[in-house]
Amino acid sequence: MADSRAEVAVIGGSGFYEFLDDATHVPLTTPYGDPSAPVAIGTVGGTRVAFVPRHGEHHAYPPHLINYRANLWALRSLGVRQVLAPCAVGGLLPSVSPGDIVVPDQLVDRTSGRVQTYVERGAVHAPFADPYCERLSNAVAGVDPDVKQGGAMVVIEGPRFSSRAESLSYAAQGWSLVNMTGHPEAVLARELLMCYSAIALVTDMDAGIEAGEGVGQAEVFAMFAANIARLKQILTRVLGDLPSPDGCACSSWAEGIDLTYEVP
Repeated sequence: MADSRAEVAVIGGSGFYEFLDDATHVPLTTPYGDPSAPVAIGTVGGTRVAFVPRHGEHHAYPPHLINYRANLWALRSLGVRQVLAPCAVGGLLPSVSPGDIVVPDQLVDRTSGRVQTYVERGAVHAPFADPYCERLSNAVAGVDPDVKQGGAMVVIEGPRFSSRAESLSYAAQGWSLVNMTGHPEAVLARELLMCYSAIALVTDMDAGIEAGEGVGQAEVFAMFAANIARLKQILTRVLGDLPSPDGCACSSWAEGIDLTYEVP
């Protein structure tokens, strides 16, 4: 059905459970199980948009138990080719502060035990030197001069926060952000030939930044909630003027490769 198709998707982060007005909700199942919630579909700035809350309705799923494969596959099955992914992050370097919105350009995986690919047989190796779509990230950064661009986001398993020593070690590597959900989301989007950009809201400075400080769940959720309207405004502006994904390397990398999994 035409009203069940979408060109772009937004995956909502902690506390970001609704986005579209007058949306149609589409219950879907996938070869990988059910997504976190029924996918909402609506129109923003003339663009058909799909929305799914990453953690499910009412934050049902902790970061290590999210069905990332089902979420991305469900979105692709609706026609989605571009994904905007707001997320809560901790700051690791003085170059970022609580309340900043950052579009990172690198990702470091420090998760364990998560299924991070659709490849279950054969030789299929997705390029991931640049985890995020530069064209899409530039579009996000271009709508608000206060959006910071660049930096590496290290993704940890969770659901616990980092120890002070871990936080200090991440900062010593020059990584500027720490998060629990950015992987395998980004690589699964790449395997499904979709453009993907994280939009990171810095909710706190992580445990190793200053002695005597640590991060707590209440402050993370409060900071994210305080910035929901701002994030929605940025997303609305981006969605109203997105460049076409045609010809992007995110979707063309598999040309000449026999994929051993289905791209819906």
